[in-house]
Amino acid sequence: MRSHQRAHPRSRRPATLLPGAVALATALLATGCDGTSATASAGTDGTVFETVRFTLDSRGDIRLSGNSRAAVRPAGSHPVSGGRAHPFTRPAGSLLVVLRHWPDTGAGADRASRGRAPRMWPPEEPAVETGYLVDTADWVRADLDGHPLQWLRRDALRIDVTNTAAGDLARLTLSGPHGGRSGQPTPPPDDRACAHLDPWVGRHVVLPPFEAGTPVGTALTRLRKLCLDVQYSSLPGAERGGTVRQVLVPLAGPRGPAAALPPLDSAAVPGREPGDLVLVDPSRPATLAVTRGNHSPAPALPRRSPVRLDRVRP
Repeated sequence: MRSHQRAHPRSRRPATLLPGAVALATALLATGCDGTSATASAGTDGTVFETVRFTLDSRGDIRLSGNSRAAVRPAGSHPVSGGRAHPFTRPAGSLLVVLRHWPDTGAGADRASRGRAPRMWPPEEPAVETGYLVDTADWVRADLDGHPLQWLRRDALRIDVTNTAAGDLARLTLSGPHGGRSGQPTPPPDDRACAHLDPWVGRHVVLPPFEAGTPVGTALTRLRKLCLDVQYSSLPGAERGGTVRQVLVPLAGPRGPAAALPPLDSAAVPGREPGDLVLVDPSRPATLAVTRGNHSPAPALPRRSPVRLDRVRP
């Protein structure tokens, strides 16, 4: 995703339950693309970054845990209409994490609580994006529901949980290398080809091929060549866990249409196939849905709040 277009920082806080969406927050399979050895990531103050986990549901109940949680600070919560992305600011030397969810009240939350969160929400019922800044300028690996997504640094990572079923949770884990991880060194994406493009103006692209079971890194590379921001989601499916379930490419038009590849349900725009020339809306991120596989869901978050953070605006 184009971190120079959208992209946030650090604090010293204990394990925290961050409830209430209204109150609040891509493909490098590499262990060191610049040729450095795989060592633990360090923050700007020299603190070693080890592990941080975000556990959340579709209503925006967010719990932060891990021995490096002090390296995380909120970057604000913002409603986003029509599936568009909020233009968070990412300071140099930080990783930005953006979590998209429903507000904790309203029709969207009610629909999600009954397990019917729509794949594309109507503009009058905006979702919420809650951002966090992670103080580490080195490589970290992101895992969603126990499956690796990518290695990244000084970048932005987006997760969408608006399709999470009632009572289910998504778990995003960020971890430092700690002596090496799986994956091949890959140079960072070259964003110079995207730098001259206006992220708010639609443009024509040719849809690349996406099949269920495609490796996440392969799909992410194809999406980045389209100069689109990317967000991840996690869906159950018969494919091998940690591979692509479906890709949604945002198309220009009212009510946020998307080309779904492969088309798994009626939410897809009919007639869209790989090789088609389409007009995309770059203000909305493409969605890369990863197969959850047989991974057991975490228990539901308790409805308690030992520590609450007031709404934070950047």
